[in-house]
Amino acid sequence: MQRSTLGLAFGILSLLSTQAASEDSQPPTLETIARTGTIRLGYADHNIPFSYLGTGAEPTGYSIELCLRVADSIKTKLGLPDLKIDFVKRTPSNRITLLNDGTIDMECVASTNTEERRKAVWFSYSHFITGTRYVALKSSRLNTVADLAGRTVVVTTGTINISQLNVLNRKLGLNIAVLQNDSTAGGFEMVTENRASAFVMDDILLRSFVAETGKPDDYSISNEYLAPPQPYGLMLRHGDTGFRDAVNEALGQIYKSGEIEKIYEKWFNAPIPPNGINLKRPMPGDLAEIFRRPVDTTADK
Repeated sequence: MQRSTLGLAFGILSLLSTQAASEDSQPPTLETIARTGTIRLGYADHNIPFSYLGTGAEPTGYSIELCLRVADSIKTKLGLPDLKIDFVKRTPSNRITLLNDGTIDMECVASTNTEERRKAVWFSYSHFITGTRYVALKSSRLNTVADLAGRTVVVTTGTINISQLNVLNRKLGLNIAVLQNDSTAGGFEMVTENRASAFVMDDILLRSFVAETGKPDDYSISNEYLAPPQPYGLMLRHGDTGFRDAVNEALGQIYKSGEIEKIYEKWFNAPIPPNGINLKRPMPGDLAEIFRRPVDTTADK
């Protein structure tokens, strides 16, 4: 029994020793989890089907489920049978700050993995891919990028969609009046209430908002991308190699086993709680390829 305990302790110390200190003032995440017995997961309250509040007190969703699977793997690695999950609400504008100041250990929502963002944070293996479009009321008869000329368009504060829209606005001389809203739900409401002509956001999130209204025929989603598809990843603290490796190891196992196909089907091609909406989005080929051959985008950093 003593030899087993010593072996477990040595294993934990060995794992932690491979983790370099984060480039900010925060200690290695695995070290903090081992010391506190808690992992802190950032969530959003209305990013269906990735992270949202249903009927219970805790968030649910595709990204949340993946994060909980990762937490289970880390619990086993560190020998923490009573690992506590602490959910912390984040917003698009404060998510990077909360991650880098140690308020959360991992962000479990729908953050796009871009080269610019990787200067401030790291990302896990990708778990989704989507492009940028806009939603408008169908009565507005807006479908293309050019149709936005002279219109008032809303974007969510703290997202890459702001720069994407601004680039198109300058490049094409569209004279768009760009507004910002602190939440994705708030941006969509501005279109519903005719306070903005269109709302620019990731395609999959727009489709979830439209489906949630119960009146999908009242809305149209642009038939053109404002920016090409890009991957989502679980956001991690920059420079935290040990935690990155632990997260990717857990995701890699889910992908390799084929379990990801069942998880994906559950959230994107079947009725989901609490209202039973179905996004009817079979797994696209480019995402299936990502799952077959996951890539660590921080490997050269």
